[in-house]
Amino acid sequence: MFQPKTIIEPFRVKVVEPLPVRTRAQRAEALAAAQLNLFSVRACEVTVDLMTDSGTSAMSQEQWAAIFRGDESYAGASSFFRFREVVSQLTGMHHVIPVHQGRAAERILFSVVGGEGKTIPANTHFDTTRANVEASGAVAVDLVIEEGRSPSTEHPFKGNLDVPALQKMLEQHAGSVPMVVVTITNNSGGGQPVSLDNMRQVRAVCDRFQIPLFLDCARFAENAWFIREREPGQESRSPKDIAEEMFRLADGTWMSAKKDAFGNIGGFLALKDDALAEQCRNLLILTEGFPTYGGLAGRDLEALAVGLQEVLAEDYLEYRIRSTRYVWRRLDEAGVPLLRPAGGHAVYLDARGFLPHVPPSELPGQSVSASLFLEGGVRTCEIGTVMFGRTQDDGSQSPGPMDLVRLAIPRRVYTQSHMDYVIEAVRYVFEHRNQLGGLRIKNEPPTLRHFTCGFEPIGWDPLAPLAAAARKPRAAY
Repeated sequence: MFQPKTIIEPFRVKVVEPLPVRTRAQRAEALAAAQLNLFSVRACEVTVDLMTDSGTSAMSQEQWAAIFRGDESYAGASSFFRFREVVSQLTGMHHVIPVHQGRAAERILFSVVGGEGKTIPANTHFDTTRANVEASGAVAVDLVIEEGRSPSTEHPFKGNLDVPALQKMLEQHAGSVPMVVVTITNNSGGGQPVSLDNMRQVRAVCDRFQIPLFLDCARFAENAWFIREREPGQESRSPKDIAEEMFRLADGTWMSAKKDAFGNIGGFLALKDDALAEQCRNLLILTEGFPTYGGLAGRDLEALAVGLQEVLAEDYLEYRIRSTRYVWRRLDEAGVPLLRPAGGHAVYLDARGFLPHVPPSELPGQSVSASLFLEGGVRTCEIGTVMFGRTQDDGSQSPGPMDLVRLAIPRRVYTQSHMDYVIEAVRYVFEHRNQLGGLRIKNEPPTLRHFTCGFEPIGWDPLAPLAAAARKPRAAY
């Protein structure tokens, strides 16, 4: 039987979009104008954009066809009921509240259940989740397993929540915990999956203390595939069957549908509790729109309903995970320090291993990200001290738990040749890594600083051409 080794995209290309190709000098000018913050670089300056997989996917012909069916009625649009049916069947939850994206669901939910004196534990909160928890006055606590805090450690489910730590917290502070959150997959922890067994254990602890369990399910289909691939006893189940069981373990869920629903915009909050749903709908009307559109056009609801079904196709998920693993393996073979094992939606460079001579306080992840854009036009995202650290009163940086550079791969957008180009760019910067130095934050807003802050170099010129022969490295910190 023919067993091909080549990964082929399970789709054909119908429409093409030109890629911007700029010179290094043009990218240097753009990077300087952006104060070394890639969020401030215009998309027309980027050749391969791996900043995020959120809202950057290519929609299918069935999604585009569904868009023409969009019912734009203000109230009671048929598009909402089609969307609600798909979400309810998937999650088992009858209250479905559409929102314009995931952080809107977070804002609504934590405005209702958060507040001063509350604590929200999770495996790892993502940036907008943490920001919305803290904006309510509550405290966000990360309880990922110990293996999930080490980039080099091998573990099949590094996204798992530390159940003994959760139990200990609830024994001491159950009265201040309104919910427990599990993020699938665990984006801030390197796109690592959560096992079904771990979710069952978390559910049992929540039941013991009568505390609701919520899922941040932006990449639920990828998590389901990893369960099938890595968890004993799950290999014969379909991704849809596994996904439905994951959702049945939860009391509520929210989703940025810009990820595993192939949407360019959109999300939802799904709930079982009637009273909580009523409170959330009231806030929805105040901030997003009427409950049957929630900040979205009918055509968006139609496209998302199709995407939520397409994402569970086995040929797509196999391609998605294998193609990401292809990039990971090629970089691993080149000796590039990576977060292990390979995740689903992204490859994460270990910036502390990449630049051992740059301490976390000097933001090695941002330095690597800036250099990848400058040399190859590849835009990535720092997931580390910039995103999760804090500036202390004396101006120093408290480091994040890890310093990672995320190469997030949009769904159904780039081909293998694009990824081969990215691999070359990463290897080139890695070969010249000893010439890279540290950065400091020049200016920053009070929250979610990584989106808009500016940087300046510490004793080096990040825009200077890399020498053919690497200079002797500084001593490791």
